[in-house]
Amino acid sequence: MVDKSRIEELALEAAQEEQKELLSPAQKISKFGSFVAGGMAACVAVTVTNPIELVKTRMQLQGELSATNQRVYTNPVQAMYVIFRNEGVLSLQKGLMAAYVYQIALNGCRLGFYEPTRAFMNRICYPDEVPHSVQNPVINVVAGASAGIIGAILGSPLYLVKTRLQSYSDSVAIGEQTRYKGVWDGLRTIYKSEGIKGLYRGTDAAIMRTGAGSAVQLPIYNVTKALIKDNNLLQEGTALHLTASMIAGFGVAIVMNPWDVILTRIYNQKGDLYKGPIDCFVKTVKIEGPTALYKGFGAQVFRIAPHTILCLTMMEQTMKLVYNIEKKTLA
Repeated sequence: MVDKSRIEELALEAAQEEQKELLSPAQKISKFGSFVAGGMAACVAVTVTNPIELVKTRMQLQGELSATNQRVYTNPVQAMYVIFRNEGVLSLQKGLMAAYVYQIALNGCRLGFYEPTRAFMNRICYPDEVPHSVQNPVINVVAGASAGIIGAILGSPLYLVKTRLQSYSDSVAIGEQTRYKGVWDGLRTIYKSEGIKGLYRGTDAAIMRTGAGSAVQLPIYNVTKALIKDNNLLQEGTALHLTASMIAGFGVAIVMNPWDVILTRIYNQKGDLYKGPIDCFVKTVKIEGPTALYKGFGAQVFRIAPHTILCLTMMEQTMKLVYNIEKKTLA
C-alpha cells in the first residue's frame, strides 16, 4: 500500500522544483554573484548621473541655516550651466571615483543582499512555499531596508568624501568648503585628523537616508512589475523594466529627499554645526522652513529617475551575465 503522506511529499517537491525553474537569474545566483552584478549595474548608472548628483549636492547646501535662502543655483539646468561655465566640463564629474567605490558597496549590498534576505525571511514565515516565489510587501520592505543599511554603513566614508569633493568650488562657495586632491587624499586626510570616527561621521544619517530609499525602491519596482504583467499591459522585456524603474525612481525621490538633504549637510560640515541628523532636521526646518527639506528635489528626480532606470534595467542584464558565468563554471 502506497503511503499517502509520501505521495503528498513527492507532489510538493515536484511543485517546488517546477517553481524553481520559473525563478529569475537574480533569484538563482550566489550571494557573491548578486553583489558583483549589483555593483556593475550601479557603476554604469552613476557614470551617467554623477553630474546631476553634483548639482543636487550644491542645491541642497545653498542657503544653509540662512533665512535669506541664498540662490546661486535656481534649477538643475541653470546650475549645471553655471558649474560648466565657471569650473569647466571635467568639474561635472567631481567625485566620480568615490561614487564608483560607494556604489559598489551600497548597491552591491542593496541589490545583492535583497533577494537572499527576502528569501531567508520567507523561509521563516512561509516554510511550505518556495522562498523566492512569495511576495509579501512587509517582508519586501524590511529586506530592502536591511540590505540598504548594510551598504550605507560600508560605503559611508566614500559618500563623505564624495560630498566634500562635489561641494568644493574655487569660484562659488556653497556651504563649508574642504579641498581634497582626490578620493584617496580625502580618506587619508580625514583619517589622520579625526581617525576612524571621522571617516564614519554621519553614518546614522546615512542609515536613515538609505534605509528610507531602499525600503521603497525594490518593493515598488517588483510590485509595479508584477501588476503590469498580471494585467497584461506589458510583457517581460525592456519596456516593462523601464516603466517599473521610472515609477520606483519617483517613489524613492519623494521618500528620500528630506533625509538626503540632512545627510549632505552633515557630511559636508567640517566642525560641529550639527550634533546629528535630528539636530540637523530641527535646525533646518526652524531656520529655513519645512520646504528646505526638499531643496534640490528637481535635481533629485532628474538624478534618481535615470539612475534607477539604468541601475535596475542594467541589473537585469548583469544578473543574467553573472548567472550564465556561474552556471558554466559550476557545470
